[in-house]
Amino acid sequence: MTLRPRNVFLASLAVWAIFLSAQFAAGKKQKQLPASIDQHAQVLHALNRLTFGPRPGDLERVSAMGLQNWIEQQLHPEKIEDRSLEARLIQFRTLRMDNHELFENFPTQELIKEVAEGKLAMPSDASQRAIYRAQLERYEKKKQKKDSGGVETTGRQSPDNDSDREALLDLPPDQRMGEFLKLSPEQQRSFLGNGKSERVEGFLQGLDPKQRETVMAIENPQQVVTSELIQARLLRAIYSQRQLEEVMTDFWLNHFNVFIGKGADRYLLTSYERDVIRPHALGKFEDLLVATARSPAMLFYLDNWMSVGTDSDFANGVREHVGRRGRHLRVRVNPAKGGKGKRQGLNENYGRELMELHTLGVNGGYTQKDVTEVARVFTGWTLKKPREGGSFTFDARMHERGEKKVLGHRIKENGEKEGLEILHILARHPSTAKFISTKLAVRFVSDDPPAALVQRMSETFLKKNGDIREVLKTMLASPEFWSSESYRAKVKTPLEFVVSSVRGCGAEVTDAAPLARQLQNLGMPLYGMQPPTGYSSKADAWVNSAALLGRMNFALAFSAGKVKGIQIEAENGPADSQDALAMLQNKLSLGNISQQTHDTILTQLQNVNRQKASDNGHEAQVIEGLLLGSPEFQRR
Repeated sequence: MTLRPRNVFLASLAVWAIFLSAQFAAGKKQKQLPASIDQHAQVLHALNRLTFGPRPGDLERVSAMGLQNWIEQQLHPEKIEDRSLEARLIQFRTLRMDNHELFENFPTQELIKEVAEGKLAMPSDASQRAIYRAQLERYEKKKQKKDSGGVETTGRQSPDNDSDREALLDLPPDQRMGEFLKLSPEQQRSFLGNGKSERVEGFLQGLDPKQRETVMAIENPQQVVTSELIQARLLRAIYSQRQLEEVMTDFWLNHFNVFIGKGADRYLLTSYERDVIRPHALGKFEDLLVATARSPAMLFYLDNWMSVGTDSDFANGVREHVGRRGRHLRVRVNPAKGGKGKRQGLNENYGRELMELHTLGVNGGYTQKDVTEVARVFTGWTLKKPREGGSFTFDARMHERGEKKVLGHRIKENGEKEGLEILHILARHPSTAKFISTKLAVRFVSDDPPAALVQRMSETFLKKNGDIREVLKTMLASPEFWSSESYRAKVKTPLEFVVSSVRGCGAEVTDAAPLARQLQNLGMPLYGMQPPTGYSSKADAWVNSAALLGRMNFALAFSAGKVKGIQIEAENGPADSQDALAMLQNKLSLGNISQQTHDTILTQLQNVNRQKASDNGHEAQVIEGLLLGSPEFQRR
C-alpha cells in the first residue's frame, strides 16, 4: 500500500515521519531510564538484541525460565528443538540440493544452449523435461530474433479458453499436473495467464513441492532457487527457536557478503548459507574463514577462481603429460593457448577484501604489497565448471611459484597449504581480533561501542583462538551491554523491523514472498548488496525522513492486513483509545513509551476518527500500525 496525502490522516504521516526523525536524532537525550536497567527491562533488552524481536508471551517465558538460562540455551542452538520451523521449510526442495543438483534441475541459459547444440541430453524425468522444453523454446525464439535482425517471429497463439481452464483446475492435483505437462510451453504459459499471479496461485493449489517448483520453473528456473532461499531466510528469522543463531547468521552473511545478482551466485548462495555460514555461526572464526575462502560462492563473487599466477605453469603455457614408461614430462605450449576463458592473470579482489573486510580491517596494518602477495598465495584456489555447480579445487598449474612475504611472514612455496597458512595468520592476528570484536559490539551494543568493552572482547578472541561463542559470552557478561546507554540505543535495519513486526504481532505467514518485496521497497533486498561490504547495522545507513515514512507505510498496511501472505488475528480491544493503546503496547512488548509518542498517537487517532466513524477493530489496527512505526519499536 502506498499512502498519499489525500486526507488529514494521511497528510499527517509526513508530520509523523518528521517526528520520528527528530526522535532518532535526539538519540541519548530521549533516554528516561536510570543508570542500570531493571530485571524486566533486561529481559526485554536481551530479546531485542539476541533475537529478531519478542513474540507474544516471550517476556513471560524467558522470565520464568531465568534470563541467564535462556541466554545459555541460545548460545548452544544444537540443543534447541526446531521441528515447527523444519515443517515450514520442507516445502522448499532447493534448500536440500547441492550445487550440481540446482543447476541440473533449474537450468541456466548456458546449459540450455548445450542441449540445443546437442552437447547435453534432455533429462528423462517428465517434470524436468517440461522445464528444459520451455527454456529451449525461449532460447530458439531469441536466436531466431537475433538471426532475423531483431524481427520477432510469432507462432500460433493457443486459445485462452475459460471453460477448458476451469475443467483442468477441477481435476485432482496429480491429474491436473499430468494434463498440464502434456501441453506445449506456449499453451502452458497461456493457461497460466502468462505469469499472472492469481492464475498461477489457483493452479498451484494442492500440488506437492516438486510439482509447484516445476510450474514456477517453466516460467523462470533461477527464480525458483532464489525465491526459496529468500523465503526460507525470512521464515527462519520469524519462526526459529534458535534466534541467536539466526541473528549471527545474518551478521556473518553481511560480514562475508556475496551478491545474489552475480551470475552463478544465484545458485551457489544456497549451499553458501547452508554449508558455510550456518554451521560456523557460533564456532571458531578460523574455521569460518577457511570455509568462506573455499566456498564456490565466494570464489565466484570475488573472481578468485580466475586468478592466475603471472609466473605459473598456466600463464607460461607449461603442461604436464605422462610419457613413455610412465614418466611425467613438462612441455611448453603456446602461452596464448595456455589460458582458458578469462583466466589470464593475477586478480587481487579476494586478497584485498580478505584483509580489509574479512579480517584485519581497513586500518589493520597491511600494505598494497601485502595485498598483492596474498593474491599470489591464493592463485590456484579455483572451481570446476562454476556455471554448472562445480566445487572447489586447487589447480597447481595456476598457482604462482616461489616464496611470498605477507605481514612480515615468509611463506614458503607449498601449494594449497600456503593459503591455509595465511588464513591461520590472519585469523589469529590482533587486528582481526579487534576488528571482529568491534563489529560484534556495533551489532549488539551500540553504533559507537565503548573501547574498554571492545578490548575485553578482543582479549577473549585471542585467548580462545577466535571462539565466537566465548567472545559473545564476554560481551553478555559486561556491564556495558546491560547499561541504560545500551538500552534501545540501536535502530533496526529494515530486515529487523519487518521481521520484528511479524513476530511482535504474532502473525501467521502463509507466503513469505510479499515480505521479501517489502524489504526491497525499504532498500534492503536479501542478498542484494552488490559491494562486498554487506549491509550496515548502523543507524545512519537507515534513518532519514523518506525511509521512516516508508516504514510507516508498511506498518499501517501490515497492521490493516493488506500485506499478502500474512494473517493477523483481529484485535477486539477496549472501546477507550487510552486503554486500547495500553493493551497493544503490552502486546508488542514495548514497555514504557514516551509521553510524546503517546500524545502523538492519540492525535493521529483523532485524525482517523474525523474521516471515518470509529470502530474498535479499525482503531486497533491504526494504533498497532502507529506503535510499529514509533521510535520505541524502531529501536532495539
